[in-house]
Amino acid sequence: MTRIFKGTVGAIALLVVLLAARPGTAESTPINLNTASEAELVTLNGIGPAKAHAIMEYREKNGGFKSVDDLKLVQGIGDKLLERLRPQVTVAPPMAAKPPAKQ
Repeated sequence: MTRIFKGTVGAIALLVVLLAARPGTAESTPINLNTASEAELVTLNGIGPAKAHAIMEYREKNGGFKSVDDLKLVQGIGDKLLERLRPQVTVAPPMAAKPPAKQ
């Protein structure tokens, strides 16, 4: 009986950890629309491969997103989806390369 109990507790603990680490939840770090890969974009709730590709194309064509609201300019993303995505995404400029250290 204790073996079954320990196994059940372990399984529940693992399930809690997996659910807490799930992409697109309030607890996760928002994804930067200006640096995310297509694979990262697909993890967002409501974004599949086609929309992820459209986001990448928009970013490349327009030099990135200035705000999360710019997502509405991507074909297939309307007001409802934007509001669902808002807590999952952020917009920040890509990290600039550090200049070489002076010697």
